[in-house]
Amino acid sequence: MPDLNDHRDGPRDECGVFGIYAPERDVSRLAYFALFALQHRGQESAGIATAVRGGDIMAVVDQGLVAQVFDEHTLRSLIGDMAVGHVRYSTTGSSQWENAQPIVRNDQRTLALAHNGNLINAVELHSELRAQGVPFRSTSDSEIIAALLETHPAEQIEDAVADVLPRLQGAFSTVVMTDDQVVAFRDPHGLRPLALGELDDAVLGGPAYCVASESCAFDLIGAKFLREVEPGEMVTFSSRGVRSQMVAPSERRAFCVFEYIYFARPDSRMGGTVLQVARAKMGEILWREAPVEADLVIPVPDSGNAAARGLARAAELPQDDGFIKNRYVARTFIQPGQELRRQGLRLKFNPLPEVVAGQRLIVVDDSIVRGNTTRQIVQMLRQAGAAEVHLRISAPPIKHPCHYGIDMSTREEMIAHGRSVDEVATELGADSLHYLSMKGVYQAVGGSRGTHCDACFTGEYPLAGSEDASGKFALESALPLVRA
Repeated sequence: MPDLNDHRDGPRDECGVFGIYAPERDVSRLAYFALFALQHRGQESAGIATAVRGGDIMAVVDQGLVAQVFDEHTLRSLIGDMAVGHVRYSTTGSSQWENAQPIVRNDQRTLALAHNGNLINAVELHSELRAQGVPFRSTSDSEIIAALLETHPAEQIEDAVADVLPRLQGAFSTVVMTDDQVVAFRDPHGLRPLALGELDDAVLGGPAYCVASESCAFDLIGAKFLREVEPGEMVTFSSRGVRSQMVAPSERRAFCVFEYIYFARPDSRMGGTVLQVARAKMGEILWREAPVEADLVIPVPDSGNAAARGLARAAELPQDDGFIKNRYVARTFIQPGQELRRQGLRLKFNPLPEVVAGQRLIVVDDSIVRGNTTRQIVQMLRQAGAAEVHLRISAPPIKHPCHYGIDMSTREEMIAHGRSVDEVATELGADSLHYLSMKGVYQAVGGSRGTHCDACFTGEYPLAGSEDASGKFALESALPLVRA
């Protein structure tokens, strides 16, 4: 049975993290709304942990969306001066309740941890900890980080982080809460995003600080974006204010360029760029790279919206909605019958014949991985009467898997693997196809290959040993679910 939640064949979202130290504030409610803003980064589970200074950690985690996991009663029970929150899509570890975050451990040191990323040396670290008799409750590599910190002999959590961080290989933007402080840290290459924000309210005792995967979380809770947490940096929030320490600097930065193209919300700011603006520039460059005789530009909603606007503006062509998107079907828990199942993508997108019939269309989307959804979209437009369908994709061809926290298909499943662009266009049934060049991507985002990771396009992984990483399934076989 097709997975209705897998309505696109693009990469699966990763995870979103949030942390806040804010005495005298309603930290659980602030965390709730921050996670609400980060919901696009993970829809499998959600969780919030809170703590009163010097007291116990309380946590609520469950499978489902943020609004499904929490209600007024639950939030009122989560009291404290600080909080850590998480929304999850699994990249390592299966989608089970045990793998929901924040992870709380309290055998040797009480802490709650939320993590976005993927460790490429997870199996080795797990074997080392198991040999020491350390128990595990989940199959997530995030608990490996939590276990390393919890069992570390250092009295201060900051000292434990400073010692553990250089041992971790891969991508990790992580927030840890103890009973008296919140500590956030980012991997030395800065593969996954992490932003620093401030809430300033003199009535409630002055400034408070927070971190989040994206700056859009700050907008929703009234916080001000200060800067990005630097790769290899540790930032601590406590009664002593905010402190920063560079723990593991690296000359090679490798921020995921796919954040600009696909993952982050359009209103987020990364690398000094508002992503809505960068994505519109991608559309403009797409037109310059591959103009075509056409009548109308339409996006695949919502992923192609910004690039379609930029392309239409550059081409001086009209833009319209060729599809109406049903925004409420993706998370339905009612499975369709066989007759509805045959309708496939129509459960998600409904084409408008009155808009597309007889038109030479430029159809804009952000990426193609397997091609199943794109093929159906082309077929639906043909059935609705489109005269021509020209695909324009605001990313280069995806040909390689990600080992740093993005769930993609295997090489063999990727439609661009082993095929020319013309062969892919024929496979999809399109009149033409153009992918944005790698040069065009960096022109749009204002960066360079030397400071980003583009391995899913180029196969050039910034971390040694990435292609030999054991991966999700090997890790799960090595991590039996152990209940302590």
